[in-house]
Amino acid sequence: MEKPFAITLDVGTSLANRTGSWRTQRPVYVDRLPPCNAQCPAGEDIQGWLYHAEGGDYETAWRHLTRDNPFPAIMGRVCYHSCEGACNRGKIDAPVGINSVERFLGDEALKRGWRFDAPAASTGRHALVVGAGPSGMSAAYHLRRMGHAVTVVDAGPMLGGMMRFGIPKYRLPREVLDAEMQRIVDLGVTVKLEHKVANIADEMREGGYDAAFLAVGAHIAKRAFIPAGDSTRVLDAIAVLRSMEGEDKPMLGRRVVVYGGGNTAVDMARTARRLGATEAIIVYRRTREKMPAHDMEIEEALQEGVMVKWLSTIRAAGDGALTIEKMRLDEKGQPQPTGEFETLEADSLVLALGQEVDLSLLEGVPGLDVKDGVVQVDPATMMTGHPGLFAGGDMVPAERNVTVAVGHGKKAARHIDAWLRGARLEAAPKHAPAAFERLNTWYYTDAPKTLRPQLELARRVSSFDEVQGGLTEGNAQFEARRCLSCGNCFECDNCYGVCPDNAVIKLGPGQRFQINLDYCKGCGLCAAECPCGAIDMVGEDI
Repeated sequence: MEKPFAITLDVGTSLANRTGSWRTQRPVYVDRLPPCNAQCPAGEDIQGWLYHAEGGDYETAWRHLTRDNPFPAIMGRVCYHSCEGACNRGKIDAPVGINSVERFLGDEALKRGWRFDAPAASTGRHALVVGAGPSGMSAAYHLRRMGHAVTVVDAGPMLGGMMRFGIPKYRLPREVLDAEMQRIVDLGVTVKLEHKVANIADEMREGGYDAAFLAVGAHIAKRAFIPAGDSTRVLDAIAVLRSMEGEDKPMLGRRVVVYGGGNTAVDMARTARRLGATEAIIVYRRTREKMPAHDMEIEEALQEGVMVKWLSTIRAAGDGALTIEKMRLDEKGQPQPTGEFETLEADSLVLALGQEVDLSLLEGVPGLDVKDGVVQVDPATMMTGHPGLFAGGDMVPAERNVTVAVGHGKKAARHIDAWLRGARLEAAPKHAPAAFERLNTWYYTDAPKTLRPQLELARRVSSFDEVQGGLTEGNAQFEARRCLSCGNCFECDNCYGVCPDNAVIKLGPGQRFQINLDYCKGCGLCAAECPCGAIDMVGEDI
């Protein structure tokens, strides 16, 4: 293909102008795995949907995103976006605000009423999903789109599972949760609420199900032995957060102490402040650096007036007061008692020490392996030791958060589909990672990350209004354009423009480029000037 600035020569007939014989190495276009994609527990093609978003094609971006994750509006609020921690842009100025753009796309879909496409055909197979939380509804979505009939059963009165009963409204507005749940139901998924499965084997046999995915959430609060008087008010955080879905809000008093160090403890303390507590104090036995709650959540809680007693544990609870023992960390980082005590006044003590899953529905099912309160599964397929019975989310050994649970649902659905077809789904080979060192950062200018607005502090502690705001369309598009397209050609034309031999051929929009090896002398200029590291120079003997 002739370039506008090329010297006009009859290169098609003159062999003297061919330089391919000089070459000891040749350029090869490659695709590499961006660090954001590699880090995402839900398996999203983040770079792919950001590409559409930066061009302003938001519906295409949303549909690209929801191939893997049906909850962008939810995830844009509750995901802890570990993808941003891996983002190569963070080594230049600040990571791309992936989570912000995801929320924008999710909210845009709700505003414009975008719906999922109905399955093309029915397979005639019927899958049961136990649990209507993030993992169960993710599996239901993917199974239904594959053409299977899906029935979701849940012991609770509403869809959402721990997203509804464990995440406060100031983080996840219920109208957003309801809308993204309903969109899956509208695909033709059957839902049976307030239906507790007593025995999974009986449920499958009586319902005529061909396979089942178990995604029961961790709704049972762990307890700790704390000597307490008869009049002491001791509650568990999950029960309190669950009661927030009803009309009658819990009465916690003016001084509320929360015992624990996870995200649930932080949510509980922040909720107590919104319920009118003048003092909400978290008691945690280690330091802030050791606290399992996400630092972002801790920081917001401190801004709202939540106090934390580090290196402390509760030894006894009396009438209106707690006995606190100070702790110290040993050389292994484990808390040890010091024998130093203090008294802390409290109207109520809320325990946030972790949750467990009710596994009673598995009794008598052969082949299952249960260890430490969770079901062991084949990590490649999510299938338990009982054929046709799969599990994910809180029920299996894994980090407990919404994003991981959504990824389990997608993964299990794909393997359930393969199992129903009598096949085994093999994992596709992954591309090599797109390392920062491969990027040519000369082409990128500083572009500070767009920060999402936050509700003013006075309203945060006096209402359950959403704390974190969203981006405008202009901000979202700007943020998407900060993506470096690590490891994958985005047709910037650099290689085409810098090639001294006119050896790079443009194949048209979306088709990328081709190298004319008759004229390429292997100088490597194209590879050196590729901003995203999508060209390798390989020896001619390869």
